[in-house]
Amino acid sequence: MNEIILLKLGEIVLKGLNRRSFEDRLIANAQRRLRPFGAFRVYTRQSTLYVEPQDAACDLEGAYGAMKKLFGVAGLSRARSCPKDKDALVAAAQDYLGDRLAAAKTFKVESKRADKSFPMTSIQLSQYVGGELHDRYPHLKVDVRRPELTVYLEIRDYAAYVHPGPEAGAGGLPVGINGRAVSLLSGGIDSPVASWMIAKRGIALDMVHFFSYPYTSLEAKQKVLDLAKLLTPWCGRLMVHVVPFTAIQEELRRSCPEELFTILMRRFMMRIAQRVARRIQAGAIVTGESLGQVASQTMEAMKATGAVCDLPILRPVVGMDKEEIVTIARKINTFETSILPYEDCCTVFTPRHPRLRPLPGEIEAAEAKLDIDALVQAAVEGIERVRVDP
Repeated sequence: MNEIILLKLGEIVLKGLNRRSFEDRLIANAQRRLRPFGAFRVYTRQSTLYVEPQDAACDLEGAYGAMKKLFGVAGLSRARSCPKDKDALVAAAQDYLGDRLAAAKTFKVESKRADKSFPMTSIQLSQYVGGELHDRYPHLKVDVRRPELTVYLEIRDYAAYVHPGPEAGAGGLPVGINGRAVSLLSGGIDSPVASWMIAKRGIALDMVHFFSYPYTSLEAKQKVLDLAKLLTPWCGRLMVHVVPFTAIQEELRRSCPEELFTILMRRFMMRIAQRVARRIQAGAIVTGESLGQVASQTMEAMKATGAVCDLPILRPVVGMDKEEIVTIARKINTFETSILPYEDCCTVFTPRHPRLRPLPGEIEAAEAKLDIDALVQAAVEGIERVRVDP
């Protein structure tokens, strides 16, 4: 009898005529994530994705861990397959879940009969298998409300399956099904969370990081690459575009009012991010802005920084407070890296009294002193591209 991973599809089941394209994307993503763990056959049937090892060398534990972070999956379980026969199910349950049955005090059996040609109803099958297991484990008591262990039986097209219940999956939609975007990745807490949230909505990402050496250290740059690495189990392979930002910041300090520095800096970031997006044919820019969190994240400031872009700006954490963002950061394992004490470029030349609500025309007047195109072009030409693999 073989062990297999069953993945329950999430939002994909609500799709209509284009559902197949979502399933194909999910299968392709799963196959890429599974390559380090051996040879697996991946296929869909009846709103379930099957991940079937092809030989004994497959690392099922590693594969299961990778599938837990696969966007597009609502739930997953490791299961034992067997023939579609009531006594084969009893034997499979005893063999596969014997240790759990011996350790539990209460249990129940829950059946799902997707193959309606199976001769027993779900209730009849649960009663039969439950009775047989009770005979083999007489210490067990049946508790249909709050059992210590639930034995799940599924009768499907190709085989029957026994498992101890599904775990929650990553949810969302398959990465790449909704196109590509560039995400501004700093060394802070918010931007990795924003990137994760937008990837969950089916968007493939390239990362853009603004690096102000020597004002920010090589350790700060490595911290950002480490954050990108932590995102790859969810997002897949990432390209990090490291933008040299020092010259722009020094020119702003020389030529512009100090209180406008943060907004002007953000406008340059958006211009450069849009140039990167155009180059890779991305359709949007993603930021980790949260309304009111810092001076550059008032409505007026966000309007001013977004005004230099034609592409949509996606702000998935805009309505979240810090504690909500930190909760997600801990969940996706980026928090501890984000709080390492290496400064990013946003902390360089921070004005003492930043302008919260710029007046009409004053941003444009300050920028009139700058050769914007030349500064942006020089930064784009100096981009270092670092590929980060899962």
